Amino acid sequence: MRQTEIKRVIALGFFDGVHLGHGALLRRVGELAMQHRAIPAAVTFDTHPENLILKTPAVPLLSSPLDRAELMRRYYGIQDVIVAHFDERMMHMPWREFVTDYLVAEHGAVHVVAGHDFHFGYKGEGNPERLTQLCRQLGVGCDIVPKVERDHITVSSTYIRTLVAQGEMERANDFLGHPYTLTDTVVHGKKLGTTLGFPTVNLRFQPGVLIPAYGVYATRVWFESGESRLAVTNVGIRPTVDDGDRVTVEGFILDFTGNLYGQTVRMEFYQHLRGERKFDSLAALKEEVMRNADQTRSYFQQL
Repeated sequence: MRQTEIKRVIALGFFDGVHLGHGALLRRVGELAMQHRAIPAAVTFDTHPENLILKTPAVPLLSSPLDRAELMRRYYGIQDVIVAHFDERMMHMPWREFVTDYLVAEHGAVHVVAGHDFHFGYKGEGNPERLTQLCRQLGVGCDIVPKVERDHITVSSTYIRTLVAQGEMERANDFLGHPYTLTDTVVHGKKLGTTLGFPTVNLRFQPGVLIPAYGVYATRVWFESGESRLAVTNVGIRPTVDDGDRVTVEGFILDFTGNLYGQTVRMEFYQHLRGERKFDSLAALKEEVMRNADQTRSYFQQL
C-alpha cells in the first residue's frame, strides 16, 4: 500500500464516553503531535468490537460515534477522528497488518499511543508489548499509558455505564471529566411545553446508546449559535401524557423564547432530580416542573 504523506500521532482505542482514562492518552497525543509537527488523531470504531467478536447482545454505549468524535475535539484538541468500520474484514485483520498497513501506510502514523490493556487484531493477538516491539522495528514511536484511577477505582467505560444507568450523573461526570452528553436534532413532540408554558426540545438517543435512569435531570442545552440555557429534562415514557413505552427526552428550557425545531443541539446532564412518575393532572405536572426549575437554577448557581 502506498504510504500517505500526511503525518499523524494516533491514539488507539474505542473511547466510549471519552472518560478521564481516555483523556490521558489523548493529552499525550497532543503533546507528541506538537513535537512531530503532525496531526493529533484517534482511531475508534463505529460499533463495539465485542458485539461481533463475542456474538453477545450489543454493549450499550455511553456516546454515539458523533458525540465521541466531538468530545475528543472539544476537550482534547484531537483534529482527526478516524472512525473505522468494524466488520468481518477488520475483525480478522492480523495485528501486524493493522499496524503496518492500516495505521502507518494508510493513515501516516509516526507515533501511536495506547492504553495498558489495549488488544487488537485477529483474536486480540496484538497487545501493548507486541505493539511496542513492532513500532520500534518500523521506526514509529509508541507510548503505552497506564490505567487511571479515581477514588481508588479504575476509570472505565463499564463502571461509568453502571453509574449512568442508575442515574448517578454527578459521579459519572466526575469519572468522565465532563458532562454526560447527548447531541441530536430537535424534533416535534406533542406540544406539551406549549401547554405548560415552557419552550421544549424533544431529542432521541441513537440506537445502541445507553439510556440513563428514567427521571428528571438538571441539564444545560447548547444551541447552534453557541448560546446555552438551563433546562429541566425528562427522560422516560412520560406516563402523565403518554400511554406507550417509547422513550423520549424532553427538555423544558428555562428563560428562553424561540423556535429550535430542526436545530442540532447538545444537551449536558448534571444532576438527577427525581424519578419519573405519573401525575393526576397537567396542573400538578406543571407545578412539579416549576419546582424542578427552581432546583435546577439553584444547582447551577452553586457550581
